[in-house]
Amino acid sequence: MGNHDHHGHHHHDHAGHGHDHGAGHVHAPANFGKAFAIGITLNTALVVAEAIYGYIGNSTALLADAGHNLSDVLGLVVAWGASIAARRAPSGRFTYGLRASTILAALANAVFLLVATGAIGWEAILRLREPEPVAGVTVMVVAGIGILINGFTAMLFASGRKDDINIEGAYLHMAADAAVSLGVVISAALIIWTGWLWLDPVTSLVICAVILWSTTSLLRGSIDMSMAAAPKGTDLAAIRAFLLARPGVSGIHDLHVWPISTTETALTCHLVMPAGTADAFLMETAQLLKTTYRIGHTTLQVETHPDNGCTLAPDDVV
Repeated sequence: MGNHDHHGHHHHDHAGHGHDHGAGHVHAPANFGKAFAIGITLNTALVVAEAIYGYIGNSTALLADAGHNLSDVLGLVVAWGASIAARRAPSGRFTYGLRASTILAALANAVFLLVATGAIGWEAILRLREPEPVAGVTVMVVAGIGILINGFTAMLFASGRKDDINIEGAYLHMAADAAVSLGVVISAALIIWTGWLWLDPVTSLVICAVILWSTTSLLRGSIDMSMAAAPKGTDLAAIRAFLLARPGVSGIHDLHVWPISTTETALTCHLVMPAGTADAFLMETAQLLKTTYRIGHTTLQVETHPDNGCTLAPDDVV
């Protein structure tokens, strides 16, 4: 009977954990695999078309759009790889698996965008000095297809962008791309209508400014994560107060909260508990941290004597 009981408990625990995981983390990459595959395929085709017709039609704006879309395809490949890596089991020295690759991917995406923007801007400035004729109708048609493809791909990622900076990176890329293509269509239409050739490079520059502006938050967020900063929206003061208020806790020190991946958070803390404690307290505390503060990996060290000489006790010791 005891054995059966134990088995039942274990099974229930496992199911509970699996369910929680599903709601919080695996949910994101799992149903975005298809989105990544579709997005990469459509955008690769678009890059080829834009490069060919940009060259034929002599439009920097269209070539720039192709270059930008290429940075996007690379970004999508990196983000997809990372979202798969995040689900791999830990092994060897990688005790967290490859989850942190999602953070590196978000960082790489931001850098990709900055590089692409620099290249577009440079070409546009060269063109401003000596404008060249542009095949307006061709450009409008191809860029118009670009709007459709990018808009559609952005929609595939829209639902996951709140939970995962990586999916947000893919979404921002696609949304920015749709805007780029729209700018190209408008400028081509105006060139046909007015004959002002400088509109082609000016459009490119305006688009650059928009992309730079949207990339800064992605860059800042991914750098913060690389520095093990507590994820945005984590209320450290509230967590500290919560732990101090737990029954039997007389003091805490060495509290750390950091991102394991773009969707998972870990916490470690030393609790001073003069009366000691039991496993149930630790499990319950971990569960509360999970439901209230979205912390999936909690490690607590319990110390029964306040003057035990714990070298991590002073606040200035990390």
